[in-house]
Amino acid sequence: MDYMSLFLMIHSELPREGPGNRESTGRALSLIRDLPPKPRILDVGCGPGMQTLDLADLTDGTITALDYHQSYLDVLAEKVRGKGLEGRIRIVRGDMTSMDFAQGSFDLIWSEGAIYIMGFEQGLVRWRPFLSAGGHIAVSEATWLKPNPPAEVRKFWDEGYPEMRDTESNLKLIEARGYRPVGHFILPRAAWWQDYFNPLEKRLERLVHQHKNDRGLLRLIEQEKKEIELYRRYSHFYGYVFYVMRKSEENAASPGAAAEK
Repeated sequence: MDYMSLFLMIHSELPREGPGNRESTGRALSLIRDLPPKPRILDVGCGPGMQTLDLADLTDGTITALDYHQSYLDVLAEKVRGKGLEGRIRIVRGDMTSMDFAQGSFDLIWSEGAIYIMGFEQGLVRWRPFLSAGGHIAVSEATWLKPNPPAEVRKFWDEGYPEMRDTESNLKLIEARGYRPVGHFILPRAAWWQDYFNPLEKRLERLVHQHKNDRGLLRLIEQEKKEIELYRRYSHFYGYVFYVMRKSEENAASPGAAAEK
């Protein structure tokens, strides 16, 4: 099997595809003071959609849930039907790097643990036109929390996400890209373990016993285990930070201008 098939074998039907919990979703949402009564929300990289359903519960808005992987969308669609939310949640299979929504289509763009796929800066730049005037973006992003992490942690993230920055750098980038920071906070450890790492660890152990001779799968399982162990040992050096920002009226700075800041 190819890499993506093996990845989906590990991750399909898990509660979440990254760190997060309802409390953090609600906290980020509470930072937005001027959201319309029935906001138009785009959930980018929605995965199986736990936060999508939370947004439907916490707002009276309509939500467009977008992901590239049909298997995740199928799980979400079943949940939407079960809750009778077909009129409020629209499920779209698509690529976050080439979305074709009309300009100003959304009052709020939401993305938990997914903006890294195209990069934090590129996401802020390319998603901005889809926001209405004064619209908001709320994203959780892998972030360095302390300088000088141990070599094995630095190597892991340099290989997996070399664009990872510290909080101050991300806040500066937010302003350079045409937004006003509204608030930010570090996701608690519970947001990593309860619905993400704990179910994932159980899945990994089961797969090891079921596929003892599948070398490709076993290599990927070891990588997943390493990620979990690194967080267990070094979570004080990095984590996910939820950034909430409001679209500024001024035009965003050019890429060159941002680099000079």
